[in-house]
Amino acid sequence: MSSTLSRAGFAAVAGTVCAVMLALPSPAQAHAPQAAPASNRTQVQAADDHAATLAALKTFQANAGPGAGVHAGDGTGSWTLSAGTGTINTNRPIQATESYRIGSQTKTFTATAVLQLVEEGKVSLESPIEQYLPGVVTGNGHDGNAITVRQLLQHTSGIPVNSPNPKASPDGTYTLAALVKDGLSRPRVSAPGTFEYSNTNYEILGMLLEKVTGLPAHKVITSRIIEPLGLARTRFPAPGDRALPDPAVRGYHGIRVGPVYFWTDVLAFEPSIFSTAGAMISTMEDLTTFYDALLGGNLLSPAGLAEMKSTVAVGDPAAGYEYGLGLIKQPLPCGGVSWGYNGMVPGYYTQTAVTEDGRHATVVTNAHLITNIPVKQMEQVVKSALCENRS
Repeated sequence: MSSTLSRAGFAAVAGTVCAVMLALPSPAQAHAPQAAPASNRTQVQAADDHAATLAALKTFQANAGPGAGVHAGDGTGSWTLSAGTGTINTNRPIQATESYRIGSQTKTFTATAVLQLVEEGKVSLESPIEQYLPGVVTGNGHDGNAITVRQLLQHTSGIPVNSPNPKASPDGTYTLAALVKDGLSRPRVSAPGTFEYSNTNYEILGMLLEKVTGLPAHKVITSRIIEPLGLARTRFPAPGDRALPDPAVRGYHGIRVGPVYFWTDVLAFEPSIFSTAGAMISTMEDLTTFYDALLGGNLLSPAGLAEMKSTVAVGDPAAGYEYGLGLIKQPLPCGGVSWGYNGMVPGYYTQTAVTEDGRHATVVTNAHLITNIPVKQMEQVVKSALCENRS
């Protein structure tokens, strides 16, 4: 993905963060790879076995946050590497079983739930959203009769992104209707059919899930995806549920001034500000399970998965990136492609990618940088992990 697309599109960067200034980690904490505790050694191999990926991880961490981790492997097993620390002023490697906020990776869960409704005959990809949500998508050049469900899933609706500070309810939470109203208060950015990434699309899809099922969106995704897959450490928090379950990777906000980073602790976060566009919590292990199951055909029929993998080109044509229905397709330097998503939310930057032959890689850093977002460095970790021992 190009860095422009990543910043404006794949990452949801907004929300109010309560913060306190913390000391910087020592150079050793910031750059040294860490071994996992003995209890998790069954999934951790020697760093020498993954020298190229470890080098890429260290480069990413040095440009990204206090810590970074990668959980990768194939059908024969998985391994985990960590660099830096999951908590500033400690020596605490990031573990594959620790919770963090996954940001826009939530969109793949939302898209999967919508496509399940399509398979059940309750929703049509080619039908206008007006058919399901009459009177919702209107004004400022927006026409719900001219925008299909497919276009919302593929970010080709022309609907703009929300403002950084949409109107909250009196209790500090956000409704999907309020988020959508905020996004639609701006003129359309293009005619339907042109790729323009926008969280508002997936908030409208959240309203669609609720209208068709009669349930809150977080319960729809929990009952349809999280529980059937046994994702014990994955949560779609309800509005007002601001807790990050232990054990967790501690998240930070960061500013880089020359070679120096200044980190502030993300102490409180209201997930409903992103809702079906970016509210979820998971772990590297659970995300691997989810994307493996999705690409393995365990959540959708072959026809449904084929629809999800129908793509449009995005960003720099030379890069070869394509966007499906809640999935990103990326070419690999060792041949073939990966499918997955990335996400950015206050405190975290993360990406998961899997291949059709069972390889997987999930990366996380425990910071959201305000500037100098290390897009290419994170991609290099993913590609290195997926291409190990392949020419």
